Amino acid sequence: MRYLPNSPGDRTRMLNEIGLKSIEELFNQIPEELRLKRPLQVPGPFSEQEILEFFREAAKESSHEYVSLLGAGVYQHYRPVIIDVLLSRGEFLTAYTPYQAELAQGTLQALFEFQTLITQLTGMEVANASLYDGSTATNEAVLMAMRVTRRERVVLARTLHPEYREVIRTYLQNLGVKQVEVPYAPSGQIDLAQLESNLDHETAALVIQSPNFFGSIERVREIAAMTRKCGALLIVAVPEPLSLALVKEPSEADIVCGEAQSFGVPVAFGGPFAGFLATREKFVRQIPGRLVGQTVDSEGRRGFVLTLVTREQFIRREKATSNICTSQSLCALAATIYLCLLGKQGLKRLAEHNLAKTHYAAKVLASVAGFEIPFTAPYFNEFVIKTPDHAVDLLETLREGKIIGGLELERFYPELKNHLLLCVTEVVRKADIDRMAEVYRRFGSHSRTQVTEGELQAAPAGEKD
Repeated sequence: MRYLPNSPGDRTRMLNEIGLKSIEELFNQIPEELRLKRPLQVPGPFSEQEILEFFREAAKESSHEYVSLLGAGVYQHYRPVIIDVLLSRGEFLTAYTPYQAELAQGTLQALFEFQTLITQLTGMEVANASLYDGSTATNEAVLMAMRVTRRERVVLARTLHPEYREVIRTYLQNLGVKQVEVPYAPSGQIDLAQLESNLDHETAALVIQSPNFFGSIERVREIAAMTRKCGALLIVAVPEPLSLALVKEPSEADIVCGEAQSFGVPVAFGGPFAGFLATREKFVRQIPGRLVGQTVDSEGRRGFVLTLVTREQFIRREKATSNICTSQSLCALAATIYLCLLGKQGLKRLAEHNLAKTHYAAKVLASVAGFEIPFTAPYFNEFVIKTPDHAVDLLETLREGKIIGGLELERFYPELKNHLLLCVTEVVRKADIDRMAEVYRRFGSHSRTQVTEGELQAAPAGEKD
């Protein structure tokens, strides 16, 4: 009964209520050839003890035992235990949309603090209470720019996350909006000469990413000056906001959007996450989603309310700025707790740690004969490395030793065959980097020779981080 919500008696009573005699009769409308006539191919039945043992055994193969250098928009950072302790409080975990402010002051205050933290990080004046994720936040920024400028041409940097670009294409493909992509230069940054020739007075927005998909820092100030000349809005996407603790905030932009997942939200097989969108106060009426404001009640006590809720559910459909129908309140709360725990100095030290470890990895791996760093631009915690040959085989060899060695870029950039995108955060130990370098050395000298897991584990571990 613990795992079966309905007893045989319950099922009989429900069938009697609707005038049926059996479960088979209930599903008569399903064609005979489509019905499963055999038991499901699952082990068991198990007792509770056996079920727990089964999952413990299966968990031994889970990803937490692997060292992962996979980034590309989702980043594995250490999550302090206190985050889940606070998130699990019933007031937050089971809270519904805070329509009634008098019953949701805690949730509203948490979202207000989230907005404040995002504006401090991005250098913007106002931020919303979160969006679904970084890709949809970037798309909402594009739609917002089109409303502000009343133009229908969008320029995208090719260094913008490929999946972000795909989401934007999906949204705009039936709206008659012209989309242009600007290639990248040998530095790994957007090609400024090509950019200037693609900006005109019909352009609603230019969308760049910094650090971009290759991990390179874009020249936001120069790009903003070029964008302003034609009256377009500059949108800067930031999928790795930890970089904002070290890199100058993109305050020259008109809209800064991105992904807050790095701040205390688990990778969790790809979601749920929390997107953010921040902008200038003069554009606040065009901001999508929700905006929480601070006020005082009739007795002068501090309180919080939903200041703007711009979905078509609440206002006339033609006046709505978005069909975004919710905020990622719980994930935004996780980000708020994380940022408050670390504080300004803690966040800066963590970013410095990531930067130093990334540059150590790049130096060690690129020192192996046959491997090189193809791009010259400054980078944060991701970088691209070119392999001598057979990048897929290298990744497979590393995986045998429980190392996920990065993302093969040919999947998104056909011209970058045998290029890997690597991400190094604080959870990757120096010993793991040294172990990878040893595999690189063996692989470089014997290109297609498979290194066994035993050899991999025996590789020099180096100093423990």
